[in-house]
Amino acid sequence: MVRRVLEESLTAALDGCSPLGTQMISETEAREVATLFDALSDPVRLRIFSIIASEEEVCSCNLEAPVAKSQPTISHHTRVLARVGLIVGERRGRWTYWRAVPERLALMGGLLTA
Repeated sequence: MVRRVLEESLTAALDGCSPLGTQMISETEAREVATLFDALSDPVRLRIFSIIASEEEVCSCNLEAPVAKSQPTISHHTRVLARVGLIVGERRGRWTYWRAVPERLALMGGLLTA
């Protein structure tokens, strides 16, 4: 009796369902993107990344004031963003100049607009 009720409920539920219209990302892609979002889950890193992504290039020295953090804190957060491939840096003298990685931006943008 219970089995028949469950089968009827399942059949009724399936009758109203339409097939999925989009393809889900692979497990590998999901892990990769989750790593990116994990790095961006910190508000300070998110703000730093948004500054870097909005410019062609940003010096570390120009990140302190907008996020109101010390240079060691900025260095920590930029290292995290660089480790996951969201930004790349070039050392020039005392400072590092950061750029966003276009492929990573495209990957995240594609997921958010899909």
